Amino acid sequence: MMKRDFFKYICLPKKLRNLLGVLACTCLFLPNAGAQSIEDVTLNVFKEPTCGCCVGWIRHMDAEGYTSIVHHPQNISSIKAELGLKPEWTSCHTAVTREGFVFEGHIPEKFIAQFLAAPPEGAMGLAVPGMPIGGPGMEMGGRFTPYDILLINKDKSHTVFASIKSAAEQQ
Repeated sequence: MMKRDFFKYICLPKKLRNLLGVLACTCLFLPNAGAQSIEDVTLNVFKEPTCGCCVGWIRHMDAEGYTSIVHHPQNISSIKAELGLKPEWTSCHTAVTREGFVFEGHIPEKFIAQFLAAPPEGAMGLAVPGMPIGGPGMEMGGRFTPYDILLINKDKSHTVFASIKSAAEQQ
């Protein structure tokens, strides 16, 4: 569950931060009408202002029909901790849906869509720790480093959601 204090890290006037906190809490209690259309998904993306690979990942998501609202918090590590992300799950950016699902790092869109279509019970979100070469936003010519997408759970456990062995598997 997102805490109201979470919004203190966003560089916005206090009244607007308070309003965002109330709206976020309100959204947690709205009835779930089933799987969400991608066109309805807004990602609040928290990143450092100078991170170019994050911009590449945001472009990847937006090209697939998502809407991204970018935030440059004063202390991104505090936001990650507040969201419940363990240090070993982290990457350079964090995206949060209005339902509170967390998507950490360079996750290909198709896996986020798969997750959102049927979120596993007890799941907090997905994570790609670090910054694997060849992932969305981390393209470097034809280079590619295999990586795992982790399913992170509210109980602080994780399992492998998908193992990506080639760039083609991200499509």
